[in-house]
Amino acid sequence: MEAEERPSKMRKLGSSAEEAGDVMVAVGRPDHASLDQKREAQLSPFFSPDQEDHTTSQDRQDEGGLAPRQPEQNQSEVPLSKNQQKKLKRQQDWEAGRVFRKAKRKEKIQEKKQRKRAAFEEATSAAAGAKPANGDESHENGTEEPKRSLHRRAVQLPITFVLDCDFDELMLDKERISLAAQLTRCYSDNHKAPFKAHLAISSFGGKLKDRFENVLSGHHHSWRGVKFLDGDFVAAADQAKEWMKGSSGGKLAGLFATKSNQDPATLMENKEAGEVVYLTSDSPYTLTELKPYSTYIIGGVVDRNRHKGICYKRAMDRGMKTAKLPIGDYMQMTSRFVLATNHVAEIMLRWLELGDWGEAFLRVVPKRKGAVLKQKRDNDKGSEEQSSSNDSPEQVP
Repeated sequence: MEAEERPSKMRKLGSSAEEAGDVMVAVGRPDHASLDQKREAQLSPFFSPDQEDHTTSQDRQDEGGLAPRQPEQNQSEVPLSKNQQKKLKRQQDWEAGRVFRKAKRKEKIQEKKQRKRAAFEEATSAAAGAKPANGDESHENGTEEPKRSLHRRAVQLPITFVLDCDFDELMLDKERISLAAQLTRCYSDNHKAPFKAHLAISSFGGKLKDRFENVLSGHHHSWRGVKFLDGDFVAAADQAKEWMKGSSGGKLAGLFATKSNQDPATLMENKEAGEVVYLTSDSPYTLTELKPYSTYIIGGVVDRNRHKGICYKRAMDRGMKTAKLPIGDYMQMTSRFVLATNHVAEIMLRWLELGDWGEAFLRVVPKRKGAVLKQKRDNDKGSEEQSSSNDSPEQVP
């Protein structure tokens, strides 16, 4: 029983059987190479070589299980915060209204020209109606004054203001926007001033230059009398000495007129003795007057007092003479004696026109700083004390 239930052992095949089996396997298995060739021949009229390479590579990737995964688009996109979305919306609205603002500016300019033209015609007609027989008295009643003021041309003085703009990496985007507006205001004030200075912008590059070229449409290329330099303020000061000595360097007029009567030797000595001063409120020295053939450097930075003393340190590292405007000698202020770039330039232009620091400060310093002339403040205190003494009752002995 056990022998019947027990399975019999399989007999080993000899070499002849193995060869026969190999032959049978070789005959039974299809040749893949021949099948691929037949398949390519059949599909060749329907597929181009590029498609064929793509399909074969795709098939190989699918067979090997190495098909690349498609990256998710949401992973690369970082969602914006609400503040960033609001900021982006404001920028888009601002860019959308560029054409409208340009048209409004042109309209305002035309209205201003019409008002000036009407005022001039009114003054001319009034002068013609009230002109006496003797024309010498026309200057006494001031009828010719509007005509002279309208046609007054600016006088170029041999003095240079350099705006140092080598602080691009220290400012934020909104601060660069503010600095660009201040530079534009500096050009406008100098262009309209009765006595104007040479204006140079040093270290002009980086994102500030990109803003002028792209956002502001390159309008700075039409600025007359302004030099945009790639070098720093030291190189700009060296170049300023040369162009102030040239034929278009300017003439000694206004407050400098008294120095025009000097002999040629003294005049040449004054040209060589021009000073170079970096203006900063942190300097221990005070500027008392502006000198001809001199260069005054103004730091073009808007940092909201994050980098205190940076202009003073920058000037000291280069061995430059420093000074500050005499604001504390003339003005009483409720805030720090730190002014914007365009305010410093405008104050010096006003001094060249008026020759009085107090009046220049009073016309330029913003009212929000609570600036009051010290002389006026002292006079007010004296008048208050006098009125209080007059109002006090007299003591009877």
